[in-house]
Amino acid sequence: MFNPTNKLLSFFALLLISLSSQSLAQKAPAFALSGDNGKVKLSDYKNKVVYVDFWASWCKPCQKSFSFMNDMEARYGKKGFKIIAINLDSDRAAAKSFLKKHPANFTVAYDPEGKTPGLYKLKVMPTSYLVDRKGNLVNVHKGFKKNQTAKLEKLIVQTLNKK
Repeated sequence: MFNPTNKLLSFFALLLISLSSQSLAQKAPAFALSGDNGKVKLSDYKNKVVYVDFWASWCKPCQKSFSFMNDMEARYGKKGFKIIAINLDSDRAAAKSFLKKHPANFTVAYDPEGKTPGLYKLKVMPTSYLVDRKGNLVNVHKGFKKNQTAKLEKLIVQTLNKK
């Protein structure tokens, strides 16, 4: 039997669920750091999918992640994908030495005071954060292993394909 009250209650319940799940999206913390070509600000990459990666010269897994990040930037950069790798060395010379051995074909920012990791609740090096076109954090990936690259690439592509 048709009951308009039940239909209306169902509609409002679905609406509340939809609105609450949208409000759960966590905005990526803003930052403005020095880079090799001036200030690097997350806000400059609105409407892009951004892969924010924290690294340091002493981090062995970070060495392996750079070839992956270079590849992702080359494949998806023209589709609105951007990598910002934030170095946490207190000595920029150590970072520069690392970059000579492991060149970065993406944006590198420097945070020698280590303020940004606290905003992102960083616990492990390296850690990457995938930010969608609306500025929401959609994935956090701790560490780096080559056997995880297919999964990471799939997440990047899925995020790029969301409008």
